[in-house]
Amino acid sequence: MVEVSTVVRAAGGVVWRPARDGVEIVLVHRPRYDDWSLPKGKVDPGEHELAAAVREVHEETLVHGVPQARLPSIRYLTGAPGVEKTVEFWSMRALVWQDRPADDEIEEARWVPAGHAPALLSYAHDRGVVKAFLDLPPVTAVVALVRHAKAGKRKEWTGPDAARPLDPTGARDAEALSGLLRLLRPDRVVSATPLRCTQTVEPLGLPFDLDAAFDEGQSPGAAAGALRGVAARGGVSVVCSQGKLMPALLTALTGRTNVDFHTRKGSGWILTFSGDRILAWDPLRPLTV
Repeated sequence: MVEVSTVVRAAGGVVWRPARDGVEIVLVHRPRYDDWSLPKGKVDPGEHELAAAVREVHEETLVHGVPQARLPSIRYLTGAPGVEKTVEFWSMRALVWQDRPADDEIEEARWVPAGHAPALLSYAHDRGVVKAFLDLPPVTAVVALVRHAKAGKRKEWTGPDAARPLDPTGARDAEALSGLLRLLRPDRVVSATPLRCTQTVEPLGLPFDLDAAFDEGQSPGAAAGALRGVAARGGVSVVCSQGKLMPALLTALTGRTNVDFHTRKGSGWILTFSGDRILAWDPLRPLTV
């Protein structure tokens, strides 16, 4: 058994675009190793893995990828003694792309039919990630469900609770959360009515609608129905709700009673839909939270 002394964190993506007969994904050829692999790279110090995945995909392929669902992670020993690499992968929709000139790191970024990719890939672990991608139904909507950031202590606030604002820590965390949410390229924002909820989504710089269905004290079933209504519109949406409602909302939405849906303030979940079916619920937590 090999003793692991160092773990290198990395992130990447299976990036797809529509094609005449289905979808294509982009693979990279690395001249240093003379191999074909999925685009990926090391997570920088202080960098969130989701941000690293988007950045590395762009650096290696010149594709702006939009994360949609988390795929299986992989881990393997590198050539260095005692060094293990772990890679977090996301399915990403290609938003913008261009031809990448060859250099010492990447000789070619090639679009191939998704079903043909396993035959070209050099490593079994990459082929397993692609298989998981191929097993996903088409994604029709992504909803980021987030809990408002910190707003001080309720007992220390003398005004109406709905008017309690974010405290300085909450404002910082809302900025960090918005930085991650922007990676999803949202086109719609919905917020519960309390001020601390609207202030959490304001850093996105997008107009937002208020919906009291996501307020604390509302029916979890009704809130789940409202969220399904948001997803039914397609595209990418952000919904801000409250901590006492969200666990029951997510249980009603997913039907999973064995999942801990407790959500820290200033964090949330990326919910992936295919039609009215929810495919995935992936936690989203900024490094500051």
